[in-house]
Amino acid sequence: MRSPETFDAYYVETRTRLLHEAYALTGDAPAARAAVRDAFVVAWHHWRKVGQLEDRDGYVRRLALRRARRRHTARIWHRDKSLDPEVRSTLDALSKLTARQRELLVLNGLSALTLNELAREVGLPRLDAERELQTASSQFSLHRDVPTTEISRLLHDLAVPLADIRWPRATVVRRSGAARRRTHTVIGAALATAALLASGSLVATGAGAEPTSLSEEKAQAGVTVHAPEPVSAGEEIISEAALFTTDQVDRFGPGLDWAETGTTDNLTGNGLLAPCQRERFADPDGVTALARTWEGSAARAQQRPSGKARREQDRGRAGGVEARAVQMVEMSQNEKQAGRAFETASLWFAGCIDPRTQLVSTRTVERVGDQARTFQLRSWGKVPSSIDVGVARTGSLVVTTVVRSNGRAVPDKAAVTGLAAAVNGLCGAEGAGSCAGRARARTAAPLAIGTPPGLLSVVDLPPVAAVRGPWVGTDPERARTNYAATRCDRTTFQGKGISKALTRTFLFPETPSANQLGLTQTVGSMAPARASSFVDQVRDRIRQCGRANLGTSVTELVSSSSRTSDLSAWSLTIELNDRQSFPFLMAIVRDGTAVSQLGFAPDRDMTMSRADFVALSRRVLERLAPLDRTR
Repeated sequence: MRSPETFDAYYVETRTRLLHEAYALTGDAPAARAAVRDAFVVAWHHWRKVGQLEDRDGYVRRLALRRARRRHTARIWHRDKSLDPEVRSTLDALSKLTARQRELLVLNGLSALTLNELAREVGLPRLDAERELQTASSQFSLHRDVPTTEISRLLHDLAVPLADIRWPRATVVRRSGAARRRTHTVIGAALATAALLASGSLVATGAGAEPTSLSEEKAQAGVTVHAPEPVSAGEEIISEAALFTTDQVDRFGPGLDWAETGTTDNLTGNGLLAPCQRERFADPDGVTALARTWEGSAARAQQRPSGKARREQDRGRAGGVEARAVQMVEMSQNEKQAGRAFETASLWFAGCIDPRTQLVSTRTVERVGDQARTFQLRSWGKVPSSIDVGVARTGSLVVTTVVRSNGRAVPDKAAVTGLAAAVNGLCGAEGAGSCAGRARARTAAPLAIGTPPGLLSVVDLPPVAAVRGPWVGTDPERARTNYAATRCDRTTFQGKGISKALTRTFLFPETPSANQLGLTQTVGSMAPARASSFVDQVRDRIRQCGRANLGTSVTELVSSSSRTSDLSAWSLTIELNDRQSFPFLMAIVRDGTAVSQLGFAPDRDMTMSRADFVALSRRVLERLAPLDRTR
């Protein structure tokens, strides 16, 4: 039975204490107040059960602290000029602890929890929690420059900025909780009805979006999306219902048995949920985030009895994972910051720093949110895999989908329609902008990732057989010597009219006895006519070298020319003596006024395929475009 009087008394008695804890944890008073209020809204929603709990505080505290962490803005106390410097110093010292250490220190100082209860609260064994608490105390003491005996006083002093906080009446909180309960009931009934009426799901489209098939989860024409209403008290900013279901993930690996492995706000652990991800969040000052992960096993699980047989089945599935997927959604404070987060997330994958990972293609996607891209990469480690990525921005929300497959790569169409479906899952939510229409993708040049214009980067390089470790590039330097040239062409990038001449070599330093193995690229800029004749000269010398048969055999791999560009690649075998020969792959590439020569020297069985070398030559052509524009 619900007891409004009991709830009201509990609300008045507890709210200030929970606000103090949430504020100490985040340093964000507005976010802490909203989180505590919402926690009590949820508590009234479930009061029949919560009211019977022996530890009501534990239930409400977990809700409040989780929401406070999701809502808060990083270092908001730096912008509050009215804040006492001592309080600001305390919050700064707390912010330098890990999330778990901060929570342990705050709860130990401000709550009545025992050490055993603290350990359960943060999900650690007692001994580990005790060690973490000791570390937190010493680190806080060091950062705050106070003895550990002062920690409790400093934490209690954080209540001072909260003295003027005004709270909604208990009746208002109960009304919000009742409205939340009714909303959940209506949604449940609507979903049940919809399940009976249709097997597909419909998602509303935004203004100007085109109707599409259900494979893209679009609404039929005539469905209207209204402006998003403010978030109701007690509701998540990003709803878990906006993320993919397991059935929707099936498009990324038909025939696999997909299972959800978790839904998280990504505030614990190292925060790196996807390959190539460099930081926990693309927008470190974002409002909130939500992520969901899945695993796809090689065969659909058969129904088996519980007990030992079920456990054996689970172990078998764990060892047969063929694909992993993650969907991440971040909300920024405004569209401008979301735009920066979109570019940051894009650069994670365009310039992937994971060892032995190559960027295969980049595509710009139209009619999906306000901005969208897809990337395809391949990893050539011990277990070769493909990595298919979609990144999109809709309003102040950025959504990223990543699928790593040990088998067949995700088809291009599935990657694009999956990204469209992810955007439409957020359509109409707070902060959302454009929805997705009939997605259209086109190949684009790779994003600039900080290397000098025209030069390749490690992420561009294909696999090489029988090597150890990853590619490592030397620093670009002035091209006084051109190690990409052969004895046939003897090309130099020194001379009048050639500018911005740089060279760079890539090696495998972890591979022993790879004395000859390496890839060198040299670039330069020159007048259009000079650039064209430069390429023609290299082509003529290679052709003559092959015809003269002076101990050199030449095989042309590719050749193309236009008014603005040239590309030629060859496989050469240069005889050193009667018993030894030296294989070499070489390419000459021009884009307008920019010219580059590429040379690869294999060593014994350590080599790349000819197809990969030709593809790399085409990547050189893509990388040359910025150098052409800088002349």
